Amino acid sequence: MTRTSRVASPNLFFLQQFLARPRMVGSIIPTSTVAVRALLHPVSWEGVQCVVEYGPGTGVFTRELLRRLGPDARLVAIDTNPIFIDYLTRAIHDPRLICVNGSAADVCEILRDHGLDAADYVVSGLPFSTLPRPVADAIMDATAQALRPGGAFLIYQYSRFVLPFLRHRFRSVDQSKVWRCIPPASLFWAWKGTAVSRACADENLAVA
Repeated sequence: MTRTSRVASPNLFFLQQFLARPRMVGSIIPTSTVAVRALLHPVSWEGVQCVVEYGPGTGVFTRELLRRLGPDARLVAIDTNPIFIDYLTRAIHDPRLICVNGSAADVCEILRDHGLDAADYVVSGLPFSTLPRPVADAIMDATAQALRPGGAFLIYQYSRFVLPFLRHRFRSVDQSKVWRCIPPASLFWAWKGTAVSRACADENLAVA
């Protein structure tokens, strides 16, 4: 179902974007496949209908997610860098992929714009340690709102800086470390509680 076009080398393209916007890209090289598979492995992908990816870059996670999702699922890839969005659009041809040039803080509006109520999972490699605090808080709050009850926020980072943000908003947070990549990656699975049902449209209810 996924078709890939010949475009510039992902690693070279990623390096160019890092040099142009280091605080937003956060790493000089794309995430290793070892870290990608380690983050996605614990999740049951059967029946998943909607996944959101923040900061897809050149599509390392995007391609792996598409391999795991069913034929009727949707993957919404959100990036503030229009150059990355243009790259993904040209590199990956898959009707399940929706590429959006925008902010992760607007995830609920983006989902509604595409007729989607909530996300089963949100995957992110955004460098929270370098984001302005108000931006980081806005993204965390919006993510907690966008997830369906029982869903999870899957994060890979190169530090544990993000942990207090997650513990403040999610029912439980699982952690792991991947040493077989450079630099070693910290992995987090933040689970939304199931006691309160909330979709993006229900903005007056408390987040579980």
